[in-house]
Amino acid sequence: MSEKSIANGQLPEATKPTSRLFFIDNLRTGLITLVVLHHVALVYGAGHPFYYFEPPFTDPIAFLILLVFILLNQSWFMGALFLFSGYFTPGSFDRKGLGSFLKDRLLRLGIPLIIFYFVLSPISSIGFWQMPVELTGITTPLTWQAYPHLLGMGPMWFVAMLLIFDFGYAAWRMLTRKRKSYSMSNSSLPSYLLIGVFILALAGVSYLVRMVVPIGKDVIGFPTLSYLPQYLSLFVLGAVASRHNWFRTLPSSMGLVGFLAALVAGVLLFPLAFGGNLFSLELTEAVANFVGNGHWQSAIYALWDSTFAVGMCLGLITLFRHFFKGQGWFGRFLSQHSYTVYVIHIPIVVFLGVALKGIELDNLLKFGMAAVIAIPACFAVAYIVRKIPLASRIL
Repeated sequence: MSEKSIANGQLPEATKPTSRLFFIDNLRTGLITLVVLHHVALVYGAGHPFYYFEPPFTDPIAFLILLVFILLNQSWFMGALFLFSGYFTPGSFDRKGLGSFLKDRLLRLGIPLIIFYFVLSPISSIGFWQMPVELTGITTPLTWQAYPHLLGMGPMWFVAMLLIFDFGYAAWRMLTRKRKSYSMSNSSLPSYLLIGVFILALAGVSYLVRMVVPIGKDVIGFPTLSYLPQYLSLFVLGAVASRHNWFRTLPSSMGLVGFLAALVAGVLLFPLAFGGNLFSLELTEAVANFVGNGHWQSAIYALWDSTFAVGMCLGLITLFRHFFKGQGWFGRFLSQHSYTVYVIHIPIVVFLGVALKGIELDNLLKFGMAAVIAIPACFAVAYIVRKIPLASRIL
């Protein structure tokens, strides 16, 4: 079937709305794998405070490469997860109704959040006591008295924010009295002009928010609240896309344009946001400017990450729909365990870093070694965790 036919809403039989979106499952698995790699990079790049890290003090090239990797990830991958979460929210609400929907959200999001906050976060925080005193300033041994200070959401801030968004969606449905099931329509796709306006609006709002909450500032346990405009708008956009069947009908040409926009923004705007200092290894002033506080570099950075996020989402949706639309037993295994990996991966990454700290390697090589070990280890542990009675109902 031609791309024009798809754009006009004529779907081939294999992609009827009743079929499962395996390509989104596969893409979400890839994103969660990237989250694990992101946190491994924090261990060896120290671009942001983490439960355990080995800063590359004598290797500025490693620091720069891992910093760029971290910033590229941060600019889009959590927004993409919110987009996909938003996409499946209307259908879930329609099937379950208000009460069952909220109960399901509290079960699948609330319980893992509580477990991480009170159990996995303190366990992960043991990593602080495995680091040199000159890095942490900790001179006393770890005791139970420290327990209240070890509590935290960690990466489960995503789950907490998603829970807020889901409750907000439920409230909106009740306030507008749209309690009955919607019919899915293959309506016109958003135009390039509309996408461009969305990017500019997102960049403008992000710039204003970062005047108050710069990138990297932790606010009540949310480490990336500066990206709230992206997270909320993509969640809402995902819900809209679900009603109009956009994930199935986006033409491949729009995905290609998305990739090109992300590439151009990365080449032109990303270095410019650092005021020309990105590759000089003298980043102190550049970092202070691009994170927010009303600097012009912050405006450029907001335009870059907004363009990059939208472009990557468009490109990857069409790419995975074309090349990764099926799912064998291995893909199904990864998809079934990916959420569990998200919940439990932090202590695994931390203790892997501690276990490897005696190995003398350049930070980039050590990052590669840890990454190769961490990914299969996380999925193996996730498999074991889901074998615990009732765990599979939650995870």
